[in-house]
Amino acid sequence: MQKYQLTCCSTADVTEEFYKSRDIDYICFHFNLDGVEYADDLGKSIPFDRFYKMIADGAMPVTSQVGTGEYVEFWESYLMKGIDILHVTLSSGISGTINSAMAAKELLDEKYPDRKIMVLDSLAASSGYGLFMDYLADKRDEGMSMEELYEWGMANRLYVHHWFFSTDLTSYYRGGRISRTSAAVGNLLGICPLMNVNDEGKLIPRRNIRSKKRVISEIVKVMAAHVQDGAEYSGKCMLSQSACIEDAEAVVQKVEEICPKLKGKIIINSIGTVIGSHTGPGTVALFFMGDKRTA
Repeated sequence: MQKYQLTCCSTADVTEEFYKSRDIDYICFHFNLDGVEYADDLGKSIPFDRFYKMIADGAMPVTSQVGTGEYVEFWESYLMKGIDILHVTLSSGISGTINSAMAAKELLDEKYPDRKIMVLDSLAASSGYGLFMDYLADKRDEGMSMEELYEWGMANRLYVHHWFFSTDLTSYYRGGRISRTSAAVGNLLGICPLMNVNDEGKLIPRRNIRSKKRVISEIVKVMAAHVQDGAEYSGKCMLSQSACIEDAEAVVQKVEEICPKLKGKIIINSIGTVIGSHTGPGTVALFFMGDKRTA
């Protein structure tokens, strides 16, 4: 039977326990905070609560993607053992890391002509990327070959829905996504943007909703409108959040009401230090399998 390893990046925003239990290996992005370089290592170097407190106090982390040399070193440890690689990247609509991965693949293809590396663009981010990896691991465990799994991923990646809202617009202003005035007015009036990831894997603002209570209701209504099989949905669901666990738990409660047949317990992850460098604290993201993203 073909030996292959399923790998991804730390920006899938799941836990170390998840990676181990699903036999998925990951490589870390990086961020610089107050002049110090860190790995996006699932909260080991800087605990998430401390990280988001630093941002709330004015810190402005700068992120960097995985380099070609890092991919080469990461994958070569498997290729030397005769193990092929199926690597799934963070969305190309958000990061250029797929270019580094493809450059590394080209180098290693030449060095290990009897081995195979396949690179799949997830068109996903945060725990939506993590949810996609979870489904890929399921299909691998059902016996799919690496080539079959790649084709399944390409055919199904746009069915993973990502919906986000934020109750704090400060980091969106600092990152140049909105003006200072929009951030100030939005925070003053309690405006919470509702966003999603489109069919190109890009984060798109969809509407502005006034008050946290309303946006929590709205994100669940959106799920009800798009989730596969409606109230009969028996698939998986994940959330991620940045220093606002109570808001995420409020979403979970409403999701469980509209989708009582979910497969397993809803997982709430922390938004990692790379994705969180751009969102800041106060963001909740909801992920599920839905109709095909077309815009």
